[in-house]
Formats: sequence, C-alpha cells, structure tokens
Amino acid sequence: MEKLKIPYPVIVEGKYDRLRLLAVMEGQILTTDGFGIFKKQEKLALFRALAEKTPIVVLTDPDGAGKLIRAHIGSALPKERIIPLYVPQTKGVEKRKQAPSAEGFLGVEGQETALLYDLLKPLASDTTRAENPLSKLNFFEDGLTGTANCTARRAALAARFSLPTDMTPNALLAALRVVATFEEYKAAVAALDVK
Repeated sequence: MEKLKIPYPVIVEGKYDRLRLLAVMEGQILTTDGFGIFKKQEKLALFRALAEKTPIVVLTDPDGAGKLIRAHIGSALPKERIIPLYVPQTKGVEKRKQAPSAEGFLGVEGQETALLYDLLKPLASDTTRAENPLSKLNFFEDGLTGTANCTARRAALAARFSLPTDMTPNALLAALRVVATFEEYKAAVAALDVK
C-alpha cells in the first residue's frame, strides 16, 4: 500500500499515534503531548499560526481525554480551519500496553492500518496546496543550522512568521513549509539582522 500524501498538518495526541499514522501517510504530524497542550502555550501558538495558512486535521482518541483535547484545540482555532476526523470506539488493548485504557477503547495507535488509510484517503486527493521544496539543506546554507549563531537566527526567523521562537530545527522546518512559500522564506532569511 503506497503511503498517502496528506497536504494538511495532522494533530494527534502522542508519539505512538504519530508513529501509527506514519505507517499510512506522508506529511506533517504534530502531537499535543496528551494533556501537555493545556500547559504549553507555544504548542497552541504553533497550531494557530498553521491554521492561518492551512486547514488542520484533528484526530484524537475516542475517549473522554481525547474529547477534552479536541475541545481545547477547537476553542483556540477558528472552527472553519479544523478538519475533524474520528476513529471508532472499539474495545481493546494497544499492543504496547498491559491493560486497556480507563474507558477500554483503542486509541489512534491501536487502529487497523486499513481503517486509518481509508479515513485519511479523501484528504490525499486535495491537491490545492503546492509542495514547498524548503529543506534541511536550505537551513544549513542559510546559517540556520551548523553555525555558532544558528539558534538565534532560527528564533529571529520564527518570530517573523509569528511562530514560537524555541522550536527545534525540524519543527521549524515543518511549520515553515506550511506557513510560508519558499520565496517568503528566502526573503525573510535575507532580512534577518542576526548574522
């Protein structure tokens, strides 16, 4: 089965959900770190910045915790920018766990590959967004990695796009691919006053 190319960022709860989706799709997958979304304002700031440029897919577990996380994201982002996806409430235990969750439902990580594939497939046919060619090589060539002042340069660049200034290089790269065109990125880098 060929992986689906999903043009929108997908928000899931945790790293195991993210790994599960990577089995069926290519694209940007962000995590809320579970209830960490309630404490980490920089995560919500990133989600808001992304939502200004593109719709965002929200896929949380089908339990009470997933509903709370989904509602929190929904209260922070414009409703028309959210693409809500849901997995069924299936009783079971994830392979890596000894016991079922409090409510006994499988989370995103416990879903069958075919189910996740079918769930995401309609989004893969949306080709309205062009692929941004921005890469790690561009970051290196532009002094955003591999130099003594690269952290300060990344922070300044992130601020120009209203993104959190403490993002990792990979997180910043993924966000910039969504919020900026390649030309906007190059113009912003050229205008940086951090050498």
